[in-house]
Amino acid sequence: MYQVDLNCDLGESFGAYKIGMDEQIIALISSANIACGFHASDPLVMDKTVSMAAAQNIGIGAHPGFPDLQGFGRREMKLSPSEVRALLIYQTGALMAFARAAGQELQHVKPHGALYNMAGKDESLAMAVCEGIRAVDHKLILLGQPGSMMEKAAERLGLPFAREVFADRAYEEDGSLVSRSKPGAMIEDEQEAVERVIRMVKEGKVRTITGKDISIQADSICVHGDGPKALKFVERIREALKAEKIEIKPLREICRYK
Repeated sequence: MYQVDLNCDLGESFGAYKIGMDEQIIALISSANIACGFHASDPLVMDKTVSMAAAQNIGIGAHPGFPDLQGFGRREMKLSPSEVRALLIYQTGALMAFARAAGQELQHVKPHGALYNMAGKDESLAMAVCEGIRAVDHKLILLGQPGSMMEKAAERLGLPFAREVFADRAYEEDGSLVSRSKPGAMIEDEQEAVERVIRMVKEGKVRTITGKDISIQADSICVHGDGPKALKFVERIREALKAEKIEIKPLREICRYK
C-alpha cells in the first residue's frame, strides 16, 4: 500500500499581518512546517500554530529561513556555513521549545525559501543545515528535495531524511524547482496538480517544464499555504489520495530512519 505525508508551510502571519489560511488547512494535512520568526511569524503566532497542530495530532516541524522579513525569506543571502548552522540551531530550538510547552515533540525541520534552494545545491550550506539540526536533536527528520545536496549531507551525518515533492511547483530537468521569477513556475490548475501528485507517488515520475519526464521519490507532498487556491488545492489532493487508496501519514510514521 502507498503511504505519503501531506505537509504545508504555516504560521507565517506576524503582528497585525495575516498570511495564509492556517485554521482551515491544518485539519487537512499530516505535518506542519511552522515559521520560526526570521522570514515570518512571531512568538505569539508560533505558540498558536503549534497548539493548533497539537490539537490535530499532526507532525510539528520547524521551518527556519534567512533573516529577511521584507523578502519573506525568498531572497538569496550570502552567509557563511557557521552562520547558517547557528541560524538552524536558533530557530529549531525556539520552535522545539514551543512544541514541548504544548506537550509535543518536534518531528522535523524543513528549511524555507532561498535557504532551502541554496542548501539543495551547495554542499557547504547543506552540511551547515544538517549540522545545525543534529546539534539540536539527531533524531529530527530533515525534509528536503530528493537527490539534493541536503539529502547527501543528511546521509553523511546519519540524519533521518524525508523526500519532499511539490504539488504546485514546476520542475527543471535536474530535479530542482523552477525559479518563481520564470513563467510557469507555479502550477495553478487544480486538476493538473492532482494528477502530478498521484503520478509522483505511484509512478515515481514528474513532467518537467520542458516536457521531459524525470524520476522522483515522494515521502511527503508540499502545498503552500499562502497561495490564493491553497485551501482548494489541499482539499482536492487529499480527496484524490484517498480515492487512489494512498494513506496519508505524518513523517514520523513513514520516514526512512537511519
